[in-house]
Amino acid sequence: MIQKPVYVFSSDTIGQGSEELGEVLTRGMFRTLISVEPTPEAIVFLNSGVKLLVKEDVLENIQILKETGTRILGCGTCLDYYQLKDQVKSEMVSNMKDILTTLSNSPKVVNF
Repeated sequence: MIQKPVYVFSSDTIGQGSEELGEVLTRGMFRTLISVEPTPEAIVFLNSGVKLLVKEDVLENIQILKETGTRILGCGTCLDYYQLKDQVKSEMVSNMKDILTTLSNSPKVVNF
């Protein structure tokens, strides 16, 4: 049985250094992620990573992943902090208990 990974985005860009490059990498990651097997079990968005849930160029691919069965878990506290909660679909808003349960039960967690 293929074990599906859980991806964690704790920032709205990938890597350190050039923020512009980090944005390019993030868009590329989500464009590619929809065609990679296995698809993720879940994608967790924490801290400024929740900003990705409202970025149109990334959100389109997040929606495709969600429709193919990937659970999308956006930290509700983080969304509140960045005043984004009202811009995110309610089924993408989660809480720390669900996030920690998902991470604890996953055989493979990948952090970005």
